Amino acid sequence: MSDAPYRIEVMHGVNLDQLGRRDPALYGTLTLAELERQVGGDAGELGLQTRFFQTNHEGDFVERLHGLDGHADAILMNPGAWTHYAWAIRDALEIAALPAVEIHLSDVHRREPWRRVSVIGDLCFATIAGQGPAGYRAALTLLRERLQRGPE
Repeated sequence: MSDAPYRIEVMHGVNLDQLGRRDPALYGTLTLAELERQVGGDAGELGLQTRFFQTNHEGDFVERLHGLDGHADAILMNPGAWTHYAWAIRDALEIAALPAVEIHLSDVHRREPWRRVSVIGDLCFATIAGQGPAGYRAALTLLRERLQRGPE
């Protein structure tokens, strides 16, 4: 490994810019900016470098994935509702071909049946759901461990 920290692309999808306004019982009270500060701090403690992206436009999310080559070593991804049906995002994640963790603030597996479907899950080596903001640190730890092991 070089001395440079691993670069983690943290991607937030549709409606995640509304954190702090959305149902706090499900999503907590942190705004997206507060969550990103927390995640960035956790990443720094773990020796990781983060870059954040959020959009409510599926095509922009796809384009960001297409542009990761050479800019990121791994992906921490919360596509929001796109998780459940956005096949274009799945295809773009496959093209990106980077280690990825799927993350959700709420426990999608205990919610509505349609939320239990993930079209990206088989491309991610781990899924973390229902741990709120603390799940991001767990995901960063998994990504660091995976990158330290090298290609699989």
